[in-house]
Amino acid sequence: MSGAAGPDSAEVPEERRFLSTEEAAALERELLEDYRFGRQQLVEMCGHASAVAVTKVFPLSALSRKQRTVLVVCGPEQNGAVGLVCARHLRVFEYEPTIFYPTRSLDPLHRDLTTQCEKMDIPFLSFLPTEVQLINDAYGLVVDAVLGPGVEPCEVGGPCTRALATLKLLSIPLVSLDIPSGWDAETGTEDGLRPDVLVSLAAPKRCAGRFSGRHHFVAGRFVPDDVRRKFALRLPGYTGTDCVAAL
Repeated sequence: MSGAAGPDSAEVPEERRFLSTEEAAALERELLEDYRFGRQQLVEMCGHASAVAVTKVFPLSALSRKQRTVLVVCGPEQNGAVGLVCARHLRVFEYEPTIFYPTRSLDPLHRDLTTQCEKMDIPFLSFLPTEVQLINDAYGLVVDAVLGPGVEPCEVGGPCTRALATLKLLSIPLVSLDIPSGWDAETGTEDGLRPDVLVSLAAPKRCAGRFSGRHHFVAGRFVPDDVRRKFALRLPGYTGTDCVAAL
């Protein structure tokens, strides 16, 4: 932003790093309605970028065979669709994902993404062990794709709520997509998950200001420059052909 004060300077939005829930929804509408992105296209780009973020923090070359196993926990809303795409790309990147998707959506996009994972021989768990140590022993890390902004635990059913209670107790690294499940997108919460890694989709939400984990990435290279300016986003530069940037 220019430092010069002009007659209309009061009308110029102040640059900011975080979006409110209302602003994030407006940004998505802009992409869908004005730029004619498709919903599946956005989910695919976000899921691919989320998988890339995992590779940045947990590079395959540095992992033992056991550490390459990734449990991806998906909810029935859009964040769950992003998680399914993330799992598929992790398989392409030669990780060993397993999916827990307890409340399956009837949405055609979710069904298509589920089929793709099944066709790639990614296993789906029929239940999540309540014995936390079994999960700690079986997987190297967990991807939380259960709840997105504005989705409350009570809206996705008992199986997802019970899964979140289990995820809170794990000792292995946790990667949350967009917001940590259970957090209020505006203020955060003391009762939600405490991930080691957060991947903000398109732009960080306001609650990300309370994130205190080790790594925070933004997956928003696809957001056009005009949209970034309209929403006064102050985002880091992307290196080379990277689709994620560290905050």
